[in-house]
This record gives sequence, C-alpha cells and structure tokens, in this order.
Amino acid sequence: MGMGSLQSRPIATAARTMNQTQTPHHHCIPQTTTSHPNDPIPEEPQLLPEFEISPTNQSPRSSAPSFTFSESSAGSPATPSTPRTDPQLDNVVDQLKDESTAGVDFTLEPNTKRRRRASTKLISQSAEDVQRILAPNEPGTKLVQRACCGGGCCQLEALKLDSDSTSCGSLVLPDNDAFRSLNLKLGPLTLDSELTKAVAEPPKTISFLRNASPDIIPESSVDTHPPQFVTPHAPFNVYSARIHHARELTKIGAEKRTYHFDLDVTDYPTEGGGVEFVVGGAVGVMPPNAKESVDEIFDLLGVPRFVRDKPVILKTENGRWPTIWGDEKPRELLTTRREILTWCSDIQSYPPTKPLLRLLAEYADAANEKKILLYLTSAPGQAAFCDVRTGPYITLSQLLNAFPSSKPPLDHLLSSLQTLMPRFYSLSNDPHISSSREALAGRQIIEMAVTIHDSPDWRRGTRTGVGSGFMERMAQRYIAAERAGTPPSEIDIRIPMFRGLMANPLAREFVSDGPMLLIGAGVGVAPFRGFVQRRLKNANCANKVWVLQGVRDSLLDELYSGEWGVHEDEVKKVVQSRRGEGRYVQEEVRHQADLVWFIINALDGRVFVCGSSKGMGEGVKAALVDVSMDKGKLNKEEAEAFWKQKEEGGQFIAVSLKISTSNG
Repeated sequence: MGMGSLQSRPIATAARTMNQTQTPHHHCIPQTTTSHPNDPIPEEPQLLPEFEISPTNQSPRSSAPSFTFSESSAGSPATPSTPRTDPQLDNVVDQLKDESTAGVDFTLEPNTKRRRRASTKLISQSAEDVQRILAPNEPGTKLVQRACCGGGCCQLEALKLDSDSTSCGSLVLPDNDAFRSLNLKLGPLTLDSELTKAVAEPPKTISFLRNASPDIIPESSVDTHPPQFVTPHAPFNVYSARIHHARELTKIGAEKRTYHFDLDVTDYPTEGGGVEFVVGGAVGVMPPNAKESVDEIFDLLGVPRFVRDKPVILKTENGRWPTIWGDEKPRELLTTRREILTWCSDIQSYPPTKPLLRLLAEYADAANEKKILLYLTSAPGQAAFCDVRTGPYITLSQLLNAFPSSKPPLDHLLSSLQTLMPRFYSLSNDPHISSSREALAGRQIIEMAVTIHDSPDWRRGTRTGVGSGFMERMAQRYIAAERAGTPPSEIDIRIPMFRGLMANPLAREFVSDGPMLLIGAGVGVAPFRGFVQRRLKNANCANKVWVLQGVRDSLLDELYSGEWGVHEDEVKKVVQSRRGEGRYVQEEVRHQADLVWFIINALDGRVFVCGSSKGMGEGVKAALVDVSMDKGKLNKEEAEAFWKQKEEGGQFIAVSLKISTSNG
C-alpha cells in the first residue's frame, strides 16, 4: 500500500501531541497551585469552607424545623474531607439566605473570607419571560431551544379546586400494572380539581362505511404485503423481495443483535430516469405492526372478531393518509380494518400527544380515568405531560391497558394516530458485484445489515421496534427453516421494500478514484463494505482506501469480519472499546492524524463518517478538528471552518444511520 498498512504506519498519537509544546492556538489547562503539568497528582484545596446544618429553635413563622448553617475551615489535616466543589452551592446558600420563613441563620467563623464568585444574571422568573426568551426568529435563543422538551412546561399553571363540583373529591388511581408503569406525578389532583386550558377533542377525519358491493372482495395479503394504496412514490408500488439468505452477524453476548440479509431484486420494475441500486444507496422497507399487537388493540377496543377482516369503505376527508407520499385529497378506499391497523397507523413509535390523550378522556367511562387523562391535556398537568413525552416511549396498547374504561371508536382513534412510515437501510454491498457470485449468474442481490432496537416495555421488560422487530422475525423464520433442512430455493419469505434513497450523501459523494478514509461504528460500517468492494475491483485504487471500524468487542460484534476482500488486513483497523486497549474510534482518529491530514488534503480525497448514533458522529468531528489544529497549526475556529469548507465541497461526509425513529 502507498501509505503502509494501518497496523504499521507511523502515526502521531494523541499522547505524543499532548506532550509537545502547546501552540498559542490551543486552549491550555490553567496552571494553579494545585494543578501543574509537572505535578500530575492534584493536591486537595485548603481553606475552603465546609457547611454544617443543625436544627435550632423553631421559628414562630415557620411550621417546619429551622436550621443553622455554619461555615468552618477545611484545612485541618486531622479531619480530611472532600472539599466543596459544586459551583452551584453558593447560589443555593444565597437563595436560602433570602428566604424569610426558612429560619436559617448564616454564621461565619471569624476571619473566614468568602471566595469571590463569577456574577450571574437572572433571565427568567415567569412563563412570560420564558416565552420571551424562546421568541421565534431570535438567533440568540437556539441554545435554549435545544434544552426545551417542546411540551409547554412554561405554560404550567397552579391546580385549583372546582367550586361548582358536587363530588366527594378523592381520586382513586387505576389499579393495574400498565398505569403504574407510567409513573405519573399527579400531585394534589382530585376529582374536584379545576383543569384549565385543556385541549379540545380532536376532529374525526376518518370513517368506515358499509361496502355497497359485498360481492367485490379486495385481494388481501395482510400478513405479508401492504395494500396497493400504500405507495412509496407514484406510480410505483411496494416490491415483494424474496429473502435469498439471512444470518446473524453478532455473537451470543453482544449488546445489540445485528442481522445480514440478501434480498433478490432481479425482477424489480424499471423506473424512469435511469434509477438503479448503487453503492452507498439505501432501500426503504415497509414494516407492518406485529399481528399480536394488532389483535390486542382490537380486543381492548372491543372490536368484534367478525368485522376485523370484513371489507369496508375507508373514507378520509383530506391529507395523504393512508398512503405515504400520495396526493393530499379526500379518499374512498376498499379495505379492511385489519389492513389499516396493520400497515397504515403507527401504534408504538411515537410518544402520546395531547389530542390522543384528550380522545381517550372523551370516551373514558370511569371518572378517575377521565380526570387523569384530562389533567394530562391541561395547563396544570403540563409537568406530568412533559414527563410522559420525554420518558420511555409509551405504546397505544399500554395506554389502553392503563385506562381500560376508555374504548374510542376505531375510526376516531385512527384520526389521532401517526402514519406508519417506512424504515431505510443502507446497502452493505456493491450491487453490481452480486451477480458474479457463485450460483447467482443473472440474478441481482442487494445486501444490508439491520441492528435490532430494543426499548423498555411495561409488560415484557423490552420490546423491539416496528421495523427492526419485523426484520428480526423474518430473519429468524428463515434461519429456522434452514436449520429444519428446507432447501433455500423452497424458502419463500419476503420483505416489502422499494428502491429508496439512491441519492443520499454516501452514494452521491462516492467516487471511483482518490484516497478515502471510511470511519464507522456499529452498523454504520456496513455501507463502507460496498465502497471497499468497488475499490478493490480496481487495482489502481486498492491502496487508496482505509477503514476505521469501531466495535465494543471484536469477538462478539465485529460486523463482516473476513468479508471485505483480499486486502482486508491492510485497509481496515478494528478499534475495540470494551476489550484490549479500550479505545473509541474517535481516539483512533487522533492516533491516525497523519493519515487523516494526508487524505483530506489530497486531490479528490474524502473522509466519510457513518454511525448509528449522534454522539459517535460528534465525537469523530471533534477529533478531526483536533487533527487540523495539530497538523495545520490552526486555532479551533479556523479548524472548524476548515472542515465546514470540506463538507461544503463534498470531501467530508458525515451521516447517521439512525434514519428511523428511536423505536426502530
């Protein structure tokens, strides 16, 4: 290889860089009496005040015990203790000091001086202040908006009693595991509580009508394929791809399970514009809700079994639903209730909305359940609603189990649910190479890797996402049939999919020449396998591609080990975070600083970063900035601008494979 292998190439390490004399562009650690480069063991700060709290005589103004705060020196060697290091403690003390009813006496030992602290400024004291800070079109509010849950906590109002109520007032909580799993903080809520600013009942935009032509029965393959009106992009339909092969890539004991799929797309219909499967492209998969989950919702809503599969006319008032990317218009479609709930509405991937909770309240027969649901949609219940929105995702079946007296009509419920969207998965091979494999002459095979997303579940402990759970079920069915001795040609298990993002950044910026550094962690390394396959076909490019693969433990979760090509040991370096040196991939980027700097400054050089989490991408970006500061002698602002320019020029491409929702 032109630069030598990743294992033996002399690269400046991060440790060596830290030991070099710092340039004026770096932000050095300040030198103090307790922190110095020549003294790596910090000394315990001396003469810092310690606070003791002891009860005193009760204040006549307060119904609670009063306390005395005393401050003493921490310099006595006979009584070593952990010094006060929390920078917020001074603020807490000042707030207590200003509280007239706290009965707190602040006394300082003689000759003890309080350290001067940085000044602070109070920027909000009310909901109006928060709204002012979060005003739209204000550039200075972007940082605050990132910390806002979006649930309207700033709209919180105090809970009041309803003076017109004639009930006894006490609120009995629903006695079931589903409700307890919600961990709702209802505070002093009673049946007499006045609930202000509750959202209005959501409109009913969907209805089921009797089939006027009972002799016409729609063709339904509800268990294997979506109805025809669920289209990815007109005029093309969802394609039923047969699984040519499936296997698990990870080993028993891996933190996450990842499966590999070979899908036969030989007969995929021709699309206009010369669109085809390409290296780095992504396919869309249309996953259904699990059959047992659909049946449970039918049972909880009291939908009779004889009508679940009965043909009906679905009438919508407007919008794209139940299609994916169809025109926004009213529709009348011949279908069944099972088809709609299986393929068109998401019942587990999104947190509950206020309109959904308000709908459940409208149809709740039990007074206590109705009150709790209304509380979550009102101004006094904003804090509890924010907890529901920002905590573990709550499924529709969990809500219906938690509030069993609420049984809204199915059509009204569907009006408040989100559309079940496709999940996208990057190709892990070069589609043009698959037909050259043994016994595949004339066939086109696309390959992809799918990591299973597990989420907390109130009943089973964990549950899989809609998309990844469907893919795992299909893989396990194939593996079970193979183990039972069924010939592969007789195993007919299919995946509903369509040719999706063939112009995504990975595919768009891939070039057939020029040096490339591919940085991936977890399943994020899968699309790079296709990059390497394409490059290794060209002898002139075999020494121009390098891969940094981040894994937890190479014995358990290294993907595609030995499946990259004949030069794998020279082009790929595996970085383990849980075994050996315990290094993350961003640390290896700093370790490979010379290589990074060579590639990004070479003609047509490109650096690709792909991970399954946002944190991995941010960590690698920070490491790349450090490399530019060291190798280019830039300050931080200049280094960030350097990579921004490379990104705009198509030489630095960073994407996240977490395209689907966090519930997969």
